[in-house]
This record gives sequence, structure tokens and C-alpha cells, in this order.
Amino acid sequence: MKKEINGKVWKFRDSIDTDVIIPGRYLRTFSLDELASHVMEGENSEFAKNVEKGDIIVAGWNFGCGSSREQAPVALKHAGVDAIVARSFARIFYRNAINVGLPVIVADIEADEGDKLQIDLEKGIIQNLTTGKSCHIQPFHDFMLGILQDGGLVPHYLHNKQDTNSDGL
Repeated sequence: MKKEINGKVWKFRDSIDTDVIIPGRYLRTFSLDELASHVMEGENSEFAKNVEKGDIIVAGWNFGCGSSREQAPVALKHAGVDAIVARSFARIFYRNAINVGLPVIVADIEADEGDKLQIDLEKGIIQNLTTGKSCHIQPFHDFMLGILQDGGLVPHYLHNKQDTNSDGL
């Protein structure tokens, strides 16, 4: 996980729920590739086929509402999404995304599908490289950056536990 993210925008509407992100009929699989191959298919049938590593979702209000399935942010991350920028997030989705190492950013950025964004999590700046417009966001604190850098909450815990154990404690 980088402190700076550069990617192409995929634009989505308000109230994208977890059933839209990954429909329930695919939750029986443990294959991340299988989950990722169906991500967002109800909203944009071409998304899973065309999303590339580093791409960014820009959405409206209440992204990730609905059920609290952790597979939703996992599928997005595994498909290649490096960050989600939305006007607001469902609380549980926000927490699940951070827990799996997927940056979620509350902001109202002007961006169209296909625009290029640059997000600096440490400085708190989103710049639309296509239009030249930028906005300020709440910078991510070192603790949050550490979780994202380690790939999620569990790897972060294990990394820090390992550091503690290496001191002979």
C-alpha cells in the first residue's frame, strides 16, 4: 500500500449496497478470483473485466450500505481497486475496507469516468490530473497508514506482534 495512489476513475451513483458490489449468490465461494470476477456486475457489467490494478472508484452518498459482508471490500481490492472516494460510506463497510487494507476516503471530488486521480493519503490531497482540480481531505494518521501499508488489520497486528517478539518479550 502506497501513501500516494494514482489511478483511473470508475464512477458510481449514490447508495451502492453490498449486494450490488458482490451479489449474495457468489458468497459460497472462497476463491478471491471468483469473487473479483463478479464484482459490481449488477451496476456495470464491464467493470470486473476492465478494472485495472490501481483504479479508483468515485461514488456518491452511502457507499457500501446494506449487509455487513466483508467480501464486498475484499472483492473490490482483489479486482484491482486501490481506493474508493465517496461523499459518505456505510459505517460497517468503511471499517471492513480499512480492515482488509482498502483505503476509503470521504470527499466530494469532481471526477468523470476515465479521469486520472492522484491521492496523497499522508498530505490529504486529491488531485484530478485530467481537469487540474483538487480538494483537501482529512490526512490519514500514521496508525491508519500502518494498517493500510501492512495490507489490513490482521497483517498489521501480526507485523507488530512479530516486532514485539523480536525484542525477546
